Amino acid sequence: MSRKQPGEPRITAAAFEELALQGVPFVGQLGCRVERFAAGDVALRLPYSDLLLRPGGTICGPALMALADVTLYGVVLSMIGPVALAVTTSLNVHFLSRPAPRDVLAEGRLLKLGRRLAVGEVTMRTDGEARPICHVTGTYALPPAAA
Repeated sequence: MSRKQPGEPRITAAAFEELALQGVPFVGQLGCRVERFAAGDVALRLPYSDLLLRPGGTICGPALMALADVTLYGVVLSMIGPVALAVTTSLNVHFLSRPAPRDVLAEGRLLKLGRRLAVGEVTMRTDGEARPICHVTGTYALPPAAA
């Protein structure tokens, strides 16, 4: 498979949403929306919902981890195309500050794309805030057909 130059994603934002958000019903229930979708550079929005709150009035960690994972999936698919069997092999999460009960924006970028592994990072911010609330690095295993 030939890789396109950066800036030209190998899958459309709509196709990514269909594959990731509707193909995995749990993720679809979060209501994430694509804000930006370019090759190796993806931003998603997690809309605020009272269902995401934990004691203390903050967004729960599992929702933030799911947002990070689906953002990294978008980064990977933007580079390799619609490969459903690209899977997470590691996710390293650093919760940096308490998120306010508002939408969360996740910006993901590719750090390295190899034949069998893709490595990326995600930085999250509460909507309207400059300070990061979470930083994530992750690795995806790519099936042989994607190489």
